[in-house]
Amino acid sequence: MVRPATFSDISYLRQMIALSVRGLSTNYYTDAQIESAIKYIFGVDTQLIIDGTYYVVEKEGVIAACGGWSKRNTLYGGDQHKEVEDPLLDPVTDAARIRAFFVHPDFARQGIGRVLITACEDAARANGFTVMELGATLPGVPLYEAMGYTALERLDPVLPDGEVLGVVRMRKVF
Repeated sequence: MVRPATFSDISYLRQMIALSVRGLSTNYYTDAQIESAIKYIFGVDTQLIIDGTYYVVEKEGVIAACGGWSKRNTLYGGDQHKEVEDPLLDPVTDAARIRAFFVHPDFARQGIGRVLITACEDAARANGFTVMELGATLPGVPLYEAMGYTALERLDPVLPDGEVLGVVRMRKVF
């Protein structure tokens, strides 16, 4: 079941995001990169909850995944990655964003990510967007490619502790 995320979900989501990254990224990033990314980038973006564009998927009575779409400028990162409210995007000229997707390792590879991405794409289309963009982590690239996203460029942000995290900017046109 897909439902909008609420502020009461945040505490659990923070824990689940860390489990997701630690459990599903080990073949793509070093332990130091994973821990740095959890500290500096990966997390809940509360602006998405305020906007009503961040969702959770419940399965077997627990939150199995979270993710959303955004009508704002930020491409990736949680609250710790930005300082001000993002400006709104124009659906006529800008691409909506797929943001902050994480699946609990116990529920990986069960189609939950696809369900969540489809819900986000449908909502973005209903809001007038015809293009989606995202900053994909390396473990997410195969899923996004399977869903019709193409890689535009490799981003390698340097985190405050000097770790470099591989991220791929991707796009899909409806």
